[in-house]
Amino acid sequence: MNTRTVFSGIEMSWVAVAAGIFCLSIAAGVSAEEVDRPCVADAKKLCKDVQPGEGRIARCMKEHEKELSPGCKKNIVKAKEKIRDVAEACKGDAEKLCKDVEPGKGRILRCLKQHEGELSAACKEQMTMPHTRS
Repeated sequence: MNTRTVFSGIEMSWVAVAAGIFCLSIAAGVSAEEVDRPCVADAKKLCKDVQPGEGRIARCMKEHEKELSPGCKKNIVKAKEKIRDVAEACKGDAEKLCKDVEPGKGRILRCLKQHEGELSAACKEQMTMPHTRS
């Protein structure tokens, strides 16, 4: 029996965070360009020869972690916080509505978005409110 929770793999590495920044920006109602401009610039600079898809850009960014701009590092920290907030608020919803969804690659977040009308008030609030921690 698999005892992993639906969000257990999210905090293992910020690679998942980097790969999820786009999804989170959509969930938060903010354009990906606005949220991730520093990371996009870093990816273009540090990973220009990497074929996008299947987490390759995120892995490249992780390999160049020490070279990331302060703005990108700050965005990654904010994205981690947002993921923790969403995971905490939506844990029950994910276990109920997405129990058969394999965690990883944004599948749980997509499932929650598909069940938007069935989410608890706390989860819905986290999914729709822009992240404002400083």
